[in-house]
Amino acid sequence: MIVIVHAVVSLGMLVILPLGLHLVSSGTTLRRWWWVAAVPGVLALWLPRGPVSITLASIYFAGTGVLAIVGLFAARRVLREGRAGKAVAMATAFGTPAVAALALVAERASYPLFGFKLSVLSLTVAHFHFAGFAAALVAFLVAGAVPGQAADLASYSVPVGTLVVLLGFFVGDWLELVGAVILTAGMWLVGWCLLRLRAGADQVTRVLLATSGGVLAATMVLALSWALGHVVDTPYLPIEWMAATHGVANALGFALCGLLALRRLTPDRLAPDKVDA
Repeated sequence: MIVIVHAVVSLGMLVILPLGLHLVSSGTTLRRWWWVAAVPGVLALWLPRGPVSITLASIYFAGTGVLAIVGLFAARRVLREGRAGKAVAMATAFGTPAVAALALVAERASYPLFGFKLSVLSLTVAHFHFAGFAAALVAFLVAGAVPGQAADLASYSVPVGTLVVLLGFFVGDWLELVGAVILTAGMWLVGWCLLRLRAGADQVTRVLLATSGGVLAATMVLALSWALGHVVDTPYLPIEWMAATHGVANALGFALCGLLALRRLTPDRLAPDKVDA
């Protein structure tokens, strides 16, 4: 399982985050310095636990901290313009990689942060790159590209669901289930918005959008069954199978296909608020 998780996280650091930053950054500085953090982060994943991997993970954590600060200022500007949902989604997208990076530092140090097992910390790293950054960023982007309440609700519900799931780690499985319900609703709204963007797009873009939106319909059912199974006696997949199905499908089918599709859309169809960096 750990090889799958590390491969998914490496994809997040080296592909998903750069793709997302390209879509929302008006300059090249932010995208260029990201590699200074991402490469050490990936190396930290694959090296044995110890001082070297801790140092490399700490460099990644510092980079995500800078990213969070940049996102906070950008979100404040969006909020001043009266678009609260987009501001929340942007702040969440730029802030959640720091949560993932903190978990990575602790896992590489063999330290059970907040009492969590190292395997849980590894999964946290993956979760907040995709359910955090990718999901919130796509929610932010569709809120500006798709008219109507569905996109606005997605820009709120994805960040709120992500936060409640995080709080559920500390409070209990019942709150994690509440977060999973909210997050699933938000992700299904995101999927619906992606499908709506197919109109007028070229064939390749339509396929990518359909794949991204369609994958969410299935993978979030798995997430709901996982959360529900920890509260009531219902069947759910073992964690190894969740990583191989829900995790891989969301990384490749939703995040990668979705961001590639959004990058292919013409500027007049996708004109997000840009980060000036």
